[in-house]
Amino acid sequence: MRASASPLFTPSRSDRAARRQARRDLAAARRIARDDSRPRRTRNRREENEELRPFYPAGGRPGPASLRGGKLKLSAHRMTTATASGAYPFLAEGGLGSSGVLIGRDVHAEASFVFDPFALYGRIENFTNPNVLLAGVIGQGKSALAKSIALRSTAFGYRVYVPCDPKGEWTSVAQAVGGTTIALGPGLPGKLNPLDAPAAPDGTDPAVWAGEVRKRRLLLLGSLARTVLRRDLLPTEYTGLDLALDTAVEQAAAEERVPLLGDVAAVLGQPALLDQALGDPSRRVGDASQDLSHAFRRMVVGDLAGMFDAPSTAAFDPRSPMLTIDLSRLGSSGDDTGLVLAMTCASAWMEAALSDPDGGRRWVIYDEAWRVMRHAALLERMQAQWKLSRGLGIANMLIIHRLSDLLAAGDQGSRARALAEGLMTDCATRVIYRQEADQLAATAGLLGLTGVETSAISQLGRGRGLWKVAGRSFVVQHLLHRAELQLFDTDARMHTGRKQAA
Repeated sequence: MRASASPLFTPSRSDRAARRQARRDLAAARRIARDDSRPRRTRNRREENEELRPFYPAGGRPGPASLRGGKLKLSAHRMTTATASGAYPFLAEGGLGSSGVLIGRDVHAEASFVFDPFALYGRIENFTNPNVLLAGVIGQGKSALAKSIALRSTAFGYRVYVPCDPKGEWTSVAQAVGGTTIALGPGLPGKLNPLDAPAAPDGTDPAVWAGEVRKRRLLLLGSLARTVLRRDLLPTEYTGLDLALDTAVEQAAAEERVPLLGDVAAVLGQPALLDQALGDPSRRVGDASQDLSHAFRRMVVGDLAGMFDAPSTAAFDPRSPMLTIDLSRLGSSGDDTGLVLAMTCASAWMEAALSDPDGGRRWVIYDEAWRVMRHAALLERMQAQWKLSRGLGIANMLIIHRLSDLLAAGDQGSRARALAEGLMTDCATRVIYRQEADQLAATAGLLGLTGVETSAISQLGRGRGLWKVAGRSFVVQHLLHRAELQLFDTDARMHTGRKQAA
């Protein structure tokens, strides 16, 4: 029998062992008898098991062959870093170098993470511009990241401009670095004249520079008019605006002063004067420009009266490390039109320094930019600044809550929507803090995130973000000094209320 032929079977001289073997032989004979009565497939399976039984006993092989208690030795497997980074994202990334501002810790590489768009430009492949998009839900630390980048950049000689501070959070940061803050709002002494003419660069023809100043003023007036009217201007309105500006400039030059928005509004309110300036009263340009007159009236006697229709109370100091425009007095109402008008005027006032090619490297930070995404006129001005960032040495930072804010700029196919998406496209660096679950699909679609990256942004903790730099991905934990933590604390009112409640 098969069992008796087993090499593991050892006969015994004792009667008990003989009886035990006899019982085993009897059980084996019964199994064989049952197998003969079953289908052939079952018998074959039984025969295979019987053949394997002598070689693999139930208790396992004795000694070292049992593989119990020993060490399993496998041959080493080697691969290139390119292969490893493809198989294990983030783990084999070498970082962006050591030149620039310390941001924090690379979570996967367990190394410091340093970022400087000016140092990376031209050194890293596909890094085409210095602009940055920063998105994250409330309370995840995106404002602290923007402020720390601005604060630490001043140590490298970079200047920082914040043309719109809708919550007044940047004032303390500017004061900490010896910068300047101009607070604008009803009843405040701060005033800006957006029609101020910047000084001509050295060696520039005065006539050429005068034409450049006129073009900038017309662009500003057109942006303000479209924002208030919420539509594009008609050809006759463009002509009326052109004539009103030239007339206001001539009147101001006769009085040896800079023209004001009030001067332009006064000329627009006189149809006969516009027709006379055109030289052809039959075309009735003055009557066609009355909507413009009412639009600029808001800047003179409306809710923005006194802020942009008077001589500037502050001079632009190009040596100041940080300049912020505090518009917190204008951001409390539900209508953001006043805030957008003020931001447009403030950005035009800052162009004197931004257009200087010898002004050095500068950051321009648009905080709470989601509030101005619905206004195409301002988006056009921002797009022009984005396009000129490389030539002027400017790094723009756009701060929003979620990527869908860009989609809210307008309907699919609209110019406002195209402008908003263009701003995102012209940002070689995208920093994404945690997004809500219902925003993951839109975020992944707009940024082209992989499945691993999409999963990561849904689980990021406070102060931790996904950095996409020229197609390379990093998960970075932002680190703050104790002094910075106190300076950047945007939850101070919440903490105060908690203490009072206690």
